[in-house]
Amino acid sequence: MNSTCPYCGVGCGVKVTPQPSGAFQVEGDTQHPANQGRLCVKGAALGETLGHQGRLLYPQVNGQRVSWDEALQQVASDLQQIIDNYGAQAVAFYASGQLLTEDYYVANKLMKGFIGVGNIDTNSRLCMASAVVGYKRAFGADAVPCCYDDFDHSDLVILVGSNAAWAHPVAYQRLVAAKKQRPDMQVVVIDPRRTATCDLADLHLPLRPGSDAALFNGLLHWLSQHQAIDSSMLPQLDGVEATLAAAQPWDSQAVAEFCQLEQAQVEAFYQRVVASHNLLTLYCMGINQSGSGSDKCNAIINVHLLSGKIGRAGSGPFSLTGQPNAMGGREVGGLANQLAAHMNFEPDDIDRLQRFWHSDRVARQPGLKAVELFQAIERGEVKAVWIMGTNPAVSLPDGHRVAQALARCDKVIVSDVSQHTDTTAWADILLPAQGWGEKNGTVTNSERRISRQRGFVAAAGEARPDWWILAEVAKRMGFADAFSWQHPADIFREHAALSGFENHGTRAFDISGLAQLTNAQWDALQPLQWPVNAQYPQGCARLFSERTFFHANGKARLLPISPRLPVAQVSAGWPLMMNTGRIRDQWHTMTRTGSVPRLMQHHNQPFVEIHPQDARQHQINEGDLVRVQSATGWLVVRAQLSGGQQRGSVFVPMHWTRQFAAQANVDLLVSAHLCPESGQPESKQTPVRLRRWHCDWQGELFVRDTVTDIRALWWARTPYPAATRYTLAADGDPQQWLSRQFDLSELTLQYADGQGMFGRVLGWQSGELVLAFYADGVRPQLDEAFIAAAFSQPVQTAQHRHALLAGYAAQGEAKGRTVCSCFGVGEQQIVAAIASGCVTPEALGKKLQCGTNCGSCIPELKQLITRSEIIQPG
Repeated sequence: MNSTCPYCGVGCGVKVTPQPSGAFQVEGDTQHPANQGRLCVKGAALGETLGHQGRLLYPQVNGQRVSWDEALQQVASDLQQIIDNYGAQAVAFYASGQLLTEDYYVANKLMKGFIGVGNIDTNSRLCMASAVVGYKRAFGADAVPCCYDDFDHSDLVILVGSNAAWAHPVAYQRLVAAKKQRPDMQVVVIDPRRTATCDLADLHLPLRPGSDAALFNGLLHWLSQHQAIDSSMLPQLDGVEATLAAAQPWDSQAVAEFCQLEQAQVEAFYQRVVASHNLLTLYCMGINQSGSGSDKCNAIINVHLLSGKIGRAGSGPFSLTGQPNAMGGREVGGLANQLAAHMNFEPDDIDRLQRFWHSDRVARQPGLKAVELFQAIERGEVKAVWIMGTNPAVSLPDGHRVAQALARCDKVIVSDVSQHTDTTAWADILLPAQGWGEKNGTVTNSERRISRQRGFVAAAGEARPDWWILAEVAKRMGFADAFSWQHPADIFREHAALSGFENHGTRAFDISGLAQLTNAQWDALQPLQWPVNAQYPQGCARLFSERTFFHANGKARLLPISPRLPVAQVSAGWPLMMNTGRIRDQWHTMTRTGSVPRLMQHHNQPFVEIHPQDARQHQINEGDLVRVQSATGWLVVRAQLSGGQQRGSVFVPMHWTRQFAAQANVDLLVSAHLCPESGQPESKQTPVRLRRWHCDWQGELFVRDTVTDIRALWWARTPYPAATRYTLAADGDPQQWLSRQFDLSELTLQYADGQGMFGRVLGWQSGELVLAFYADGVRPQLDEAFIAAAFSQPVQTAQHRHALLAGYAAQGEAKGRTVCSCFGVGEQQIVAAIASGCVTPEALGKKLQCGTNCGSCIPELKQLITRSEIIQPG
């Protein structure tokens, strides 16, 4: 069975093979054009996410299990009652890039087509909204012009605001392969941090956070001053004179001062761009998640348009989408300021949609965008919200206010695969949705490639497809004729037909060539890139090769850009700028990846990355617990010192929730500063202050079963195959804490006591280890893998028991922090192999296998090799 990975926007094809044990092996699909057989560690671990632990299995109303008919009728009657009492504007949907296109289409049709207001938005607002605005303003359409094949043809690749090595690892490895094949290809990384992506860079520009628009404005001015404008492109461009005038003040000296770079660095970058024939710019959240994100996107696109480096192999502005179906959601109108099929809130489009849907209720104005929506809920203007496949209590900025909004909302409906999330905690009605491996539909990746996601396992409990849930509610609200599909292929055909309805080449999105697929043809659909129509029956890899665009006059538009720094700036009270983002092995809020033990080993606790000099200034040491505070909230995380972190800035990952740690949600700290054009929040720049967080003791607790209520000041949870680990910090006596937390009377206990807060406790039941507890005044140094293994392997000797009590194996060496998650290879193992003569990633791979699968750990392998070379005597 072939399917598509449900993680990032690369859209990797996967091959799923059932095993005799009943499990499923997941590997890369060698025939899928997006990944050509490559797969990152998250995708390779998909087979380990198919269990039912933690799943939402049955519909619930007010905490009580009910039948599907009761739940659906309750949703429909609650929505209708609020509409009758307060108007349609008082209800809203909040959807997700995790939905399939067919699900998204039904949600948008119900809200905008039949409830009749624009109040459906999506977590893609937090991800891609600025990129959408940039493309629409420049091209007249939300149309990504590039494809992954461009990696193999570019002379110069710019990665700006993108740590692709961790956020889009398969795309990054394709770039690595392209550079290995063509060493002359240049790579420039523009990022305040020295990330793993910089391992590939010929030039790294660690610019001032948020100053990207000035860098690209300066590049535009440099092109004009160095005869690098493509004169043949000028007849197809509007706004050239005004845009160049806006860029004129930005000479290389002004750019260097604004971006806090050396002038020579800036000019070296500009010279590379001028010298390149084919230029590819890959940009992501570091550009989009900004108070001026839309302008940053257009500053990049301006360069490609004026230089003519667009519409041909190896060239173009390529926005990397963050979610598996963020593009599909944009196609169906999932954003509050769009109508379906790339139509707008304009009279002709509204009329067209009314006639196609046979509805006189089509929304006539945009709805509330994500952050605005939850602010309206807090004010009591929106009385009911239906949240689908996302976790806004964690992912939206100003998290305390989001929680307050959900607490005050009259009716919170949540469709999800997970029983317990920070958002489901506020739900009045819970609806179990099918997850990956169960549901059936299509997704669209970053390069406009539509792929099938196929079901191959039985649904968990009574879980249903999102499209079915929505359609059944629509029927109960009186719209049965418009929501009578029997199969997801029926929805896809309608979606495809709408894309071509009265299009005549005026809208970029057109898959009308797929509108007549039979169910069998839809089921067998092979990956292809839109448009798919009479002109491009097999799809189209690159757009704008004819230099015709989608504005009414067929031209593209340059936009004058006035660079702006982040809305909030550092000060004496808030001296450090906090950046947020993904880490290598986790995804969003960890509801899927957090359940896979090997994905939790690379970074098993929330952390703050800080430059060593900043750490010294704040009296913070490696491994300290640190309180990070902003004007809106605070969290406690583990200090991680890194010279790759820019001085004056810190980095905190976005993933941890209340399900995995106490007080570690980074969006509690992020203010709701929005790009005025896109509504996307400025998640990358938040002024903060740091201080060491003090406690009497720290500890590690391993238990056979998950604990639902850890009563410690701070904790972080890590799953293992047969145990759960809790890293703890608290005040008082640790032994007394353990006695209050657990009933130990039925256990055979083994103790070791020492001075101060030192203590060790093992708990045995019927000869099996069920509890292991280690505490001290500082964090105990343990061999965690050795301890966790004792929960799944019999402990038969007194020597083994004593070793467990000590917390590390009596013989052999601990493997250390996991570096290679694919093969479970630890840092100490790698360091030992380097000392034995394995001084290249290839040699390490041959000896330990690390770096030989997805390749995501190779930058760290190189760092360890370099570190060993530095400390070698002589």
